[in-house]
Amino acid sequence: MEHNELISLFWGTKETLRGHFKESQWGNIILPFVVLRRIESVLEPTKKQVIDEYTKLKGKPQGLIDQRLYNIVDPKNKKIKFYNTSKFDLKTLLVDDKHSLRDLKSYVGAFSPNIQEIFQKFNFNDYIEKLDDKDLLLKVIKRYADAPIDPNSVSDSDMGNVYEELITKASEQEKEQAGDHFTPREVIKLMVNILFSENTENLQKESIKKIYDPACGTGGMLSVSASHIAEKFSKIKIEQFGQELMDQTYAISKSSMILNGLDGERIKQGNSLFDGNLNKKVPGDAYYGEEFHYMLSNPPFGVDWGDDEEHIKFEHEKGLKGKYPFPKLPSKDDGALLFLSHMVHKMKKPEDGGSRIAIIFNGSPLFTGEAGSGESEIRKYLITNDLVETIIGLPDNLFYKTNILTYLWIVNNNKSQKRKGKIQLINAVSKFVKMKTSIGKKTKKIPESEIEEITNIYKNFKKEKFCKIFDNDEFGYTRVTVERPLRRNFQASKERIELLKNQSAFEKLNTPKKTKNDPSQNSVIKILEDFGTKKYKDYDDFSKDLTAAFSASKIKLSSPLKKAIINALSERDETAEPQKNSKGNIEPDTDLRDTENIPLKENIDEYIKREVLPYVEDAEISDDDKRKKIGYEIPFTKHFYVYTPLRSLEEIDKHMNENLKEISEIQEKGV
Repeated sequence: MEHNELISLFWGTKETLRGHFKESQWGNIILPFVVLRRIESVLEPTKKQVIDEYTKLKGKPQGLIDQRLYNIVDPKNKKIKFYNTSKFDLKTLLVDDKHSLRDLKSYVGAFSPNIQEIFQKFNFNDYIEKLDDKDLLLKVIKRYADAPIDPNSVSDSDMGNVYEELITKASEQEKEQAGDHFTPREVIKLMVNILFSENTENLQKESIKKIYDPACGTGGMLSVSASHIAEKFSKIKIEQFGQELMDQTYAISKSSMILNGLDGERIKQGNSLFDGNLNKKVPGDAYYGEEFHYMLSNPPFGVDWGDDEEHIKFEHEKGLKGKYPFPKLPSKDDGALLFLSHMVHKMKKPEDGGSRIAIIFNGSPLFTGEAGSGESEIRKYLITNDLVETIIGLPDNLFYKTNILTYLWIVNNNKSQKRKGKIQLINAVSKFVKMKTSIGKKTKKIPESEIEEITNIYKNFKKEKFCKIFDNDEFGYTRVTVERPLRRNFQASKERIELLKNQSAFEKLNTPKKTKNDPSQNSVIKILEDFGTKKYKDYDDFSKDLTAAFSASKIKLSSPLKKAIINALSERDETAEPQKNSKGNIEPDTDLRDTENIPLKENIDEYIKREVLPYVEDAEISDDDKRKKIGYEIPFTKHFYVYTPLRSLEEIDKHMNENLKEISEIQEKGV
């Protein structure tokens, strides 16, 4: 059967399921049955030998059983690492139709442990029980029992393509729920095209290249990248590695590898953000300390890492030896940059050829976090180490679950000479076509022609309408604190004295917390009422007279009470003298405190003189070095903004008159 015929055969199962299962559940039934049929077809030639050998091995250690049976299944290539010891297959399950559920469970339970795990993660038993309850199980089994997908009829590559299309169809049925684990295939093609369009010299020689995805979902990035390399670079042997946290997507990804004739054991389940050697119920990074030539990923947007805080902080404390070699971690509500840092930790050294990374982000990693924050420190680490090569802005509405803009980052620790010290920004937000039918929030797709054009823009590396090129330090800035002097007038007016009654230090005078040296509230009010209503515009003069007034009444003002009185009797006044502290330094007005992000290439004093002082004459930069921080951000949209002038009043008047005339004509016709 041809590709399209196989798709129709398998996906046609939905007609049996329609009305009994939700559309989002169809793939949960179809995919494992396809896996089951393909695997049993692969095992068919050696089935009897395996059963005979297994009979002799009963009671032996599992490791010995696996080794012996693997040798029978694939004695030459030793690529097939699975087996089944049951007498059943899908055809024989149809013989005893009264016990088909029982026998199917027995059949699946007789697979090698690695294959059993796949069906467990698919929740296969739950679904076949529901099929049996609805009297549909035999109908589904019949549909797959004779499917001609043995290796002689359908190659591993072709079978992988069939399964990949079925995964796509199943994910599209999930619509918005698909967004967490499924990346549109045209986006993956773009990622792969870009990733393998430079540093390709080593791909022309016979060698082994390792590809890795730390959040592999259904395995699409691994399968598409493998197909691309097989087509473009035939001398290369690919080894794919992935990790996925969720049960079902892990099962899909692992089974996809197997159906592509690849090693499914290289897909691991767990959380790749922390050390896999930690004793935890959820496994950690299965490839801790390993390095890869190429890495691709579309980690979940805005993933919260709070539940794993202890283990991620443990990793962070390793400093330069760990995955997170920067001063601070990002905020707990968005771990996107942790995935990228995790991948950077797995890059090969430049002297060994280096590594290339393609990763999809939303806009947050570009600019979230001010100077000194975890996000800014990660960007600083990536940019100052010359790792960020290219960022491509993609169209909105590309994904099933979100309509936000997304960005493709290319990270490379072995840049070509022309790219060293540079970052390329490509604006591809207009490179799309509208879909005839939307799928969830996905209303756009990137056609092949636009994928090729974006790839060419990347390769050409020239400034033009859709491409900007910057020096690394153009994305850095110094965040300085701009202070203005505290200017206040002071007056013991009736209204301001009334405000004193709300000050905590004054309220304390009428509570058990009052000490024997504290004055009474009435005595304080009496002194202030006798103080006079003169308005002071110099803090020193007012402070001196205030202290003298209380001293004359033989009352010593405590610092908290004096501060409370000054705050109550003061009012901000731009015409007042700047207030000074006890050391003679001007006190800053914290309410007027501001910050400026000054580009690293700019002289700070010249910038302040040009951009700040013309508008605020008394502004000064804080002398406190702690208030000066280096930050990094990538304001992508700003660099491609094109100003559109407003229409002139004449144009607006003309347009309004035309509209009024049109409305008038419509009304006349109506009459």
